[in-house]
Order: sequence, then structure tokens, then C-alpha cells
Amino acid sequence: MRLHWLWISASDLETELEQLADEGALVPPALEHRLRRLAARGDDYLADPRVQEEAGELLDRTAALGVRDDYPYQEPSDLEGIHALRGPAPPLPEPDRDQARLGDRLHGAWLGRAYGCYLGKPVEGLRRQPGETFILEGLLQASGQWPLQGYYTLDLPPDTLVAHGVDARKAQSWGAGPEYMPEDDDTNYTAVGLAVMARHGSGFTPREVAAFWLDNIPVGHVCTAERAAYRNFCLNLAPPESAYYRNPYREWIGAQIRADFFGYAAPGRPERAAEYAWRDACISHIKNGIYGEMWAAAMLAAAYVTEDVEMVIRAGLAQIPEHSRLHAAVGEVLAWRAAGKSYQEAIVALHARWDEHNAHHWCHTISNAQICAVALLWGEGDYATAISRAVLPGLDTDCNGATVGSIVGMMLGAARLPAKLVGRLQDRIRTGVQGYLDCSISAMAEQMAQVVQSLE
Repeated sequence: MRLHWLWISASDLETELEQLADEGALVPPALEHRLRRLAARGDDYLADPRVQEEAGELLDRTAALGVRDDYPYQEPSDLEGIHALRGPAPPLPEPDRDQARLGDRLHGAWLGRAYGCYLGKPVEGLRRQPGETFILEGLLQASGQWPLQGYYTLDLPPDTLVAHGVDARKAQSWGAGPEYMPEDDDTNYTAVGLAVMARHGSGFTPREVAAFWLDNIPVGHVCTAERAAYRNFCLNLAPPESAYYRNPYREWIGAQIRADFFGYAAPGRPERAAEYAWRDACISHIKNGIYGEMWAAAMLAAAYVTEDVEMVIRAGLAQIPEHSRLHAAVGEVLAWRAAGKSYQEAIVALHARWDEHNAHHWCHTISNAQICAVALLWGEGDYATAISRAVLPGLDTDCNGATVGSIVGMMLGAARLPAKLVGRLQDRIRTGVQGYLDCSISAMAEQMAQVVQSLE
């Protein structure tokens, strides 16, 4: 416990080395050698307080490194710097102020997010079997559930599960799936966004978000970059220092999954949504970690006024630096679509770039953003198809199902979502956030609408 939550671990150091390479950092060979040496000794060795001090000093040195001259990207973390490097935004229709429409779209987005997360949750952490393009491909074919269309069961014989790489004991906890949305960080943070804006309004600050975390989220409910930021809050480090101080996970997916309510809060206004998202993201992330949340929030804002998926994706990209790694990666997916690649060809290309057995690749903002873009573009405007195509490639399955489900749910509204899927949740969700521990999904959507209307 002390290593996982408070101490620098071997995986922290391994991730830091990969993150430095991504950022184009000029790492002196001696510093790289020392980081690798410590990581190779393992957590038992790192548990020594004297070694912890050495590991911390090494992370402090990496934070001060420069970037190589030939690095092709421009990636500021401050809002002014981000705004200065944006490209043109596509024109969007003006949002209407119809309260019934707003309520239906917000309900659809929240319900869509919950069920998209539900679809991905049982296979979070699962890797593909040899010869498979998609996770669960062989199992779903063997059990008559292929092609996946928004629901599957793991209530299957243990021998069948094990033969297809599924831990039978883990599957037992899910089986046919509970008839409600269990607690998950992907939905916890949407509740946090709602609570923060209900309390502080549209002028909320990064420090107020950090204070809300400390008051309302148990430390055991946060992971990776959020865990590092939480530790830094307890060390009295305020944003933005809380995001980069000894935080190897500063570009992982954690901020992107926190975007949703900030998009809900700015229907038809992507720039406003992205600014809200920046205020949240900067407490725990930098660079592309921040951009992921801004991109997702802006897409949700755009999805309120158009069902043109490509326009929605481009509206999101218009809020982040044009010469960033995230912008380039999502642009690559748009190019695949324009070139006529099939969904399967797009996933093969994606897996050629990202190693699902590498934790940094598996949980990074950019790899998972590419999956979300693929699922949206090849989702055919259909909710069940889109969330299935967000989950099947693997990587962070519950996060991607949730993000895609939220965007398509916003486009369609609750009334157009398939009852045979979302009805399984029985209008019930559990979270780990005080005030929303066991709630009605529709009642939360009504509160969301009230808060959004109060912001106008």
C-alpha cells in the first residue's frame, strides 16, 4: 500500500523513461542509466527511504531537461500557449435553448457514457489472444456472440473462458453483468465535474477542483496521474505544480476520462468546453494529457449541435495545438478514413503502432484517443456499433467505451438510444463520490440540465 500510493515505484521510473522519450527530452546517458538501474532493482529495493530519496532526486532532474532541437512538436501546457497554437475551427450550427432538447441530449450523453463504460469494464486489462485482431474475438465467435453489437455475456463454462485467455475467477464477478452501473472512475469523474460546477459555477478554478478531490474522493479511488496529483496536494503543491512534480503519468488517459461534464456544460460551445476542461486537467496532467481532456470536452459540446462525426472530431482538434502529437495521431485516423480503410484495417494499423503489453502504450491518452476516433468514424452513426468498436480493439476498454458512448449519446439523445442495451442498467448508477453514491441516472441527468441552464 505504501509503495502504490505514496512511494516511487519501479513502474514509475520505467514510465518516466518512456515519457521522456515521447517528449523529446535530452536525457544524459548517466541519468538514464541510473533510472534504469533503480527500476531493475524492483519495489522491495525502492522501499528503502534512502533509495526513495535518490529516486525522487532523479525525477526532479528529469523535470528540468531540455528538448532536442529536431523535435517536431509544439506542446505548451498553459491555456494562453495552447490557444496561440490552435488551427481553424469548423463552423457549427448555433445551439438552441430548447429545455426539452437539452434534457434529452444530456440524459443521452450520461446514459450513453454509463453503458459504454459497462460494456468495456469486464474486459479492462484483457489482451488479445494470438491470431486475434480484437479482444474476445475467439470467445465471442465460439459462444455465438459475434459480431459484437453492444452486449455480451461471460456467463460461460470456466474451461471455455480459460481457453480464450479470460480469468474465470474474474469473469465470475461479472458473469451476465449486474443490472446497474457499478462504481468506476470513468463515471466518478463525471459526477465530480457536476458537483464542482454546481458548487462553484462557470468560474471554478483548478484549486477548487483540487480541494474538492481532497474533501470528497478517498485516496484509494484514484490512480496513476491522479494518484500523483493527490499526493502532491497533500504535500501542499498547488496546480499546476501538482501536475508535473514527480508525476511520470502526466500524459496518461486520466484527464481525458474527466472531460464529460465540462462538455455537457457548454452545449454548442467547444471553446468554452475546452477551457473548462483545461482548468480540470491542469491539476494532474501536462501537454497531451491536458489536450485529451480538452479534445473530448470540445467534441461533446459540438455533438450537441451536429451528428456529423468528422465535424465533431475536427471541432475537438481545433481546441488543441495544431502541431501536437495528439493532433497528429487523430489526424492520421481521419486520413485512414479518407483513404477508404476498413474498420479492421484501421485497427491493424493501430496495433502496429501501439504495444498492448506495454503499460505506457496501453494507458496513454494518444493511443486511446485514436481508438475513440476510429470507433466514432466507423461507428456508422449507430450507438451499439460505435461502443462495440470502441471496446473491441482493447487497450483501456472501459474508458474508450465510455467516451464514445457519451459522444454518440449526446448526438442521439436518450430517446434514440437502444432500450435493450441501456435499459439493462435499470436507471441506476453507483459512484465513489459523496452525494452520488447510489443514484438514478435520469435524476442525475436532470440535475445536470439544471446546472447547465444556470450557467447561461
